[in-house]
Amino acid sequence: MFVDSHCHLDRLNYDDLHSGIEQVLANAERVNVQEFLSVNCTMDTFPAMLEMINHHANVHASCGVHPLDVNSAFSMETFREYAKHDKVVAIGETGLDYHYQPETAELQKQRFKQQVELAVELNKPLIIHTRNARQDTLDILREGGAERCGGVIHCFTEDLAFAQAAMELGFYISISGIVTFKGATDLQEVVKELPLDRLLIETDSPYLAPVPYRGKENQPAYVVEVATYIAQLKGITVAEVAQQTTQNFKDLFIR
Repeated sequence: MFVDSHCHLDRLNYDDLHSGIEQVLANAERVNVQEFLSVNCTMDTFPAMLEMINHHANVHASCGVHPLDVNSAFSMETFREYAKHDKVVAIGETGLDYHYQPETAELQKQRFKQQVELAVELNKPLIIHTRNARQDTLDILREGGAERCGGVIHCFTEDLAFAQAAMELGFYISISGIVTFKGATDLQEVVKELPLDRLLIETDSPYLAPVPYRGKENQPAYVVEVATYIAQLKGITVAEVAQQTTQNFKDLFIR
């Protein structure tokens, strides 16, 4: 079986492309994608996302404030209550993004530190987004004691040195459909070097659909394409990638 370790099920196009979440999950289950982590990005969208997935035992949730959404409404008290929900297995998506919003860097760091602190307090792993902020990301994780809760660098596009530093903190590295893109040669070389027992696979649905679906809306079923490409890069079977990344997911999130 396969696991989509990072998707935004509440952001898919249910007006024109899917009749509902049941159809999306059925599409995935037909290709043996059996478990999902639906990732939250703002506090105000968390209740609706939770309601959407609540009756699906194989769909887990995260609770977080994305670095590009740090100006959204925030209450630490409410965030803590959301994060304690039994359905929530991770804190995030959180982190730093200086590429798109360098002007909010200080607020990004504040929100990131708050979420690291809560993740350590609740012993729930972190889901990290980082772009153009390698050193600050690592510094905040180290200073916040993030090795105590662990986590994942999601949609990984950084270099091997960053991956190694993150893994030293007990973090996993999650590979998305970007790895299948023709221009992603640097990332492909990094993936060849990464140990399989530290990898996760994801879609980041509805974004970043892998080849051969690039340009279309992404969905959890397409995580199989990511696994297939990783298998080709590493010279191993798809079954090996599926088995190990599924076990990695359970080791990290299902505590």
